[in-house]
Amino acid sequence: MDALRIACLNKGSDYFRRFNAVAVPDQNHVLFDKNHFPFAKHIDSVYTVQKAIANNVEQTLRFGEFPVVLAGDHSNAAATIAGIKAANPYKTLGVVWIDAHADIHSPYTTPSGNMHGMPLAMALGEDNRQCQRNELDPETEFFWRRLQNLGEEGPKVSPEHLVYVVVRDTEHEEDAVIDRLGIKNFKLPEFKAKGARQVAREIYERLRFCDLVYISFDVDSLDSRFSKGTGTPVVDGLNVDEAISLCRALLDNDRVVCFEMVEINPTLDNENTMAKNAFDILEASTDAILERLRMEDVTSR
Repeated sequence: MDALRIACLNKGSDYFRRFNAVAVPDQNHVLFDKNHFPFAKHIDSVYTVQKAIANNVEQTLRFGEFPVVLAGDHSNAAATIAGIKAANPYKTLGVVWIDAHADIHSPYTTPSGNMHGMPLAMALGEDNRQCQRNELDPETEFFWRRLQNLGEEGPKVSPEHLVYVVVRDTEHEEDAVIDRLGIKNFKLPEFKAKGARQVAREIYERLRFCDLVYISFDVDSLDSRFSKGTGTPVVDGLNVDEAISLCRALLDNDRVVCFEMVEINPTLDNENTMAKNAFDILEASTDAILERLRMEDVTSR
């Protein structure tokens, strides 16, 4: 967040003065402590943070406001989804996941134990036991179930209501579950051939039975030329203009109720370049949200 604020200041923008903000307390200090969960690193602390995120997202929606979530770690997306569902328990949610990574590992399949690779497995209630490589201790299983049941018990999203965009760095366990569940991925060649607006149209055709849509934008969806300041940059991604066009096209839909941007890491950045690019995308996306909300306000009078 500080990196985005600096990018905002350098651009001469008043973005962070225009909107109400809630800072959810983090648990970053535990990164210096011994990790007791090899297949779900610091899952107890992740659960604590996710409960707070879910509550804040739920309350923001209940107040009739549009939450824009900014976070460092993509694991928080499961909490955002849980908060949306808690505020709308009887509505069907669609998810657009713009990312280099599929983030659909579980503690049973993870090669790294990194929780930021697991949020969609939490939201889908998917363990992928068919590809199990790890035996979990009871405490890890306890917290994993708590995360999968955050907000309300059971899955928050159905596989047919999840769409990937430019996912390109996956492990074979993820490939197997994506294939088994039939999850659509708009890979970069298809995106470039069709363009942002056509891809957005096809995404919404796939999500036509969803009442609500949530968009999660990971900055490593950008090509590594533009995304050095993130934990896992990957080649062959979007450029900044393509990302802006895609986000604007997706946000021009009255079913979108939440937008999220994640994984900016200033410690890995060079002259805050990643944050500058991310802030340009954030500002353009927010303008699209405000424009749509103003139109809705005018037509509802």
